[in-house]
Amino acid sequence: MAFVELLRALLDRRLFDCRLTPGRALGTLAEAEAFLRDRGLLTRTADCALPSLYEACHEDPYKPGSPGFATWPATKWPWFGELGDRGYLIAAVHRGKNLLMTGEVADLIDPICRAEITRMRAADPGWRRLLDHLADAGPAGLEDLRTELRLKRQELNALRAPLERCGAILARSLQVTAGKGHLHSSELIRWDQAHPASSGSHADPRKALDELIAAAVRAAVVAPEREVRRWFSWQWYWTDGLIDDLVGDGRLRRVDGHVATVT
Repeated sequence: MAFVELLRALLDRRLFDCRLTPGRALGTLAEAEAFLRDRGLLTRTADCALPSLYEACHEDPYKPGSPGFATWPATKWPWFGELGDRGYLIAAVHRGKNLLMTGEVADLIDPICRAEITRMRAADPGWRRLLDHLADAGPAGLEDLRTELRLKRQELNALRAPLERCGAILARSLQVTAGKGHLHSSELIRWDQAHPASSGSHADPRKALDELIAAAVRAAVVAPEREVRRWFSWQWYWTDGLIDDLVGDGRLRRVDGHVATVT
């Protein structure tokens, strides 16, 4: 098959598998969970070739013409968090944006996030203080952390943001009862508290990134090669020959400026 025909076939398959046509719109939370399990990982909104939960909903935005949260699906926007409530991890490792993942993908990311805890703990005393506090106290709400660590809101935000971006910690939604209503906040938890260790937890993070890239390309079906390096936060584990090695091992193939899994 010529490259042009092969690329067209891959793009058609991507339309179906990533549910990019209105006829494949997600109709229920159960369908959304099946979509996640099929793809392995989902971004919240569409910003690259990785599959997107909200894009697969094909629902009008909450407030047409407005930016930010108003662009989210009008009624299906809670599904991302509700899938997290079902036990699927959500981590801000998509260059600071949240990524929803199955346990299998969490296993692939696990060695990287554990290495990041060690790296970031050694790199900055503020990061070390927060990471060590969570190690001792366990998951903690933001207000509790501010009190216990004697930090202003801006100071805590400055510490947590890079740690979340690299997967060393996760932020989880927290519902707090207040009077007759409920307030929504967040709690922070170290990666190694959120995801149990396995036999592969201490693998080389560079090798782990290789495995993750292969799984992410499978999730996308086909993707422009130039954008793959921008999918995840960990640029320092990327090697110039990463894609070459995956192609050489027969796990990926190049098709007219794109990469796809070998089937």
